[in-house]
Amino acid sequence: MRPGADRQQVRVVASDCDGTLLRTDGTVSDRTRAVLARCTSAGVRVVLVTARPPRWMDELSDLGVEAVALCGNGAFTYDVARREILSHRLMPAELVGALLTELKQAMPESALATESVRGFAREPHFRRHNDRTDGQWLVGGIDELAREPAGKILVRHLDWSTEQISARVAEVVGERAEVANSGAVQLGEVTGRGVTKALALLTWCAEQDPPVAPHEVWAFGDMLNDIPMLEWAGRAHAVANAHPEVLALADEVVPSNDEDGVAATLTALLDARGM
Repeated sequence: MRPGADRQQVRVVASDCDGTLLRTDGTVSDRTRAVLARCTSAGVRVVLVTARPPRWMDELSDLGVEAVALCGNGAFTYDVARREILSHRLMPAELVGALLTELKQAMPESALATESVRGFAREPHFRRHNDRTDGQWLVGGIDELAREPAGKILVRHLDWSTEQISARVAEVVGERAEVANSGAVQLGEVTGRGVTKALALLTWCAEQDPPVAPHEVWAFGDMLNDIPMLEWAGRAHAVANAHPEVLALADEVVPSNDEDGVAATLTALLDARGM
């Protein structure tokens, strides 16, 4: 265990959602709901840190935790109870336009989309793997998508793997933006320069009264986009189904998401504290 990251000092639990807190079918177990409610009662705050856009958090509003979610790989801070974006870290429209244009030139067969404060905008041939279009406000060409500042750019290529897409996108954007791999199928994800789950969590923790220090945070994740958050937190937990790189850096590997690994670990934490 890292120095200072013991059970008695934990004030915040930061957890990824898909593949970590949620089961593979996207559901939340009764066991998980119960222990999250215990955390709230014990004064341990649970923050959901996810690649999901803000509106996808509404379906998780009954988790029994304080309803703040850090969404879009850190681009949005969202109040689930009020269904309101509290703050955001957007790429300016000029940068969005440049990146969309260059990505299309580098990958002509790709399909592009954006997530902004207004919601979801896409090229006509862009399709999510799960076919969701909720929150959609625009279907048009990249010139139209480029008119709005965006928290995230989405790049889909049906002939390439997520790893291949992410690598090519990283070559195109260089140091102008961040490229994340959340495990989404055949999808590359771009946020503003420096915008990661770690930045969003650090910022939120610093705004609390009193501020929350890294050694007071336990984090849980499964994919490459979780690595910055896991490296920042006082104690990093990887679920057993996590990506090999996440497993390698974790302080502790817990049972898989389908075995309620987060819930089991938090139950042990609260039991040890007599809560």
